[in-house]
Amino acid sequence: MTFGEQPAYLRVASDLREKIANGSLPPHTRLPSQARIREEYGVSDTVALEARKVLMAEGLVEGRSGSGTYVRERPVPRRIARSGYRPVSGASPFRQEQAAEGARGTWESRSEQEPASVEVAERLGIEPGERVMRTRYVYRDGGEPMMVSTSWEPLAVTGRTPVMLPEEGPLGGCGVVERMAAIDVVVDNVVEEVGARPGLAEELLALGGVPGHVVMVVERTYYASGRAVETADVVVPADRYRIAYHLPVR
Repeated sequence: MTFGEQPAYLRVASDLREKIANGSLPPHTRLPSQARIREEYGVSDTVALEARKVLMAEGLVEGRSGSGTYVRERPVPRRIARSGYRPVSGASPFRQEQAAEGARGTWESRSEQEPASVEVAERLGIEPGERVMRTRYVYRDGGEPMMVSTSWEPLAVTGRTPVMLPEEGPLGGCGVVERMAAIDVVVDNVVEEVGARPGLAEELLALGGVPGHVVMVVERTYYASGRAVETADVVVPADRYRIAYHLPVR
């Protein structure tokens, strides 16, 4: 193979990908069989199989038990607005952002205490094993799961206070900034790092994805005078949503 030449399986995958993109292979159409690919492109069974694997890994096709491999319907990506924290309004950031986009969002959550893992402890600047309140969320838009989130708050900050449970009490459902302000903790900075990875099994189950689908992960941490008071992982299906940031110019 000369420099710059693609392996045969990538060339086959590229051609099939183009057919999917231009509508020659529309959604719900059965992908050509391994034998058909072999004959049409003059390649081996191994090459045909690898090309199909590429398309499956990219989320363009999906296997149906006992039926074959079919072209997936490609949703038009929708926006999820991110804008850091906002002035006190009594609403969580998710509720504010949904309102700004004209959407009707709902969510369900569950909170429980646990010892901080090494990773969570590092993000919060505490010792591994210190107690934190972990809250898991599933957010929906029109009934469709749109993102899942797990947050951790050190009980050294919120324990034995009215805001110990993020979704219960007088400030249940409010954002981190408002809840912390109620216990005289002033949030003055928030950091978000965005990355991508294959979704974990439990994430994809909640989001309605299939194994191999890629998710975007927003790793968010709120700080008060340099001390982390909450950290969270916000997980969004990469094929269905785009994250849009609104950054004010100062």
